[in-house]
Amino acid sequence: MEELLGGSPYVFIGLTCILMGFCAYMTGQALAATWRPMWQAVPYTILLGLSNRFLDFALFEGTLLSVSGFIIDTAVLMVICLVVYRAKRVQKMIEQYPWLYERAGLLNFRESTAGR
Repeated sequence: MEELLGGSPYVFIGLTCILMGFCAYMTGQALAATWRPMWQAVPYTILLGLSNRFLDFALFEGTLLSVSGFIIDTAVLMVICLVVYRAKRVQKMIEQYPWLYERAGLLNFRESTAGR
């Protein structure tokens, strides 16, 4: 497992899922709150993945150039960022245009039927 992650599973949970996951959460919130397009989450999340790899190496003696570790870390951060982005975008659409849209689940909205 350590070879696949490029470090300890405990470090993966603590550093990637909790610390950097919070950074990805805030990145998704910020992008959606400022009406940025979703594709901008990709380069920001790749940068978060690179910084996560470096922190794993510098603080916990993980493997710096672990390709599988980078891919797994970045994929986890990407999922967090994109889900939060979508949830925040739906919330903003419903709050800003309540006469046009209504919530249709956590990650979806639809045209409002109340005004018809």
